[in-house]
Amino acid sequence: FLAHIGGMDAFARGLEVANALLTASPLETWRKERYASFDSGAGAAFANGSSTLADLAKHAAGNAPTQISGRQEAYENLINQYLTR
Repeated sequence: FLAHIGGMDAFARGLEVANALLTASPLETWRKERYASFDSGAGAAFANGSSTLADLAKHAAGNAPTQISGRQEAYENLINQYLTR
């Protein structure tokens, strides 16, 4: 019985953290910035299903991607900040 209560408390805390991350943190803005290439061009065509793997292979062979940081550490730190609130 006590394990059930503890599990429900942990689940509820997880939901509170998830809600705070989605509504009161920069997480969604960061996600939109990270995947902005899927809003136009070849990325959008892939996302909406109108391009094939062959189309993507041609695009990748002819275009060197701009190297940008995935900012993994920033995401990890943000989540840790919200877990400890």
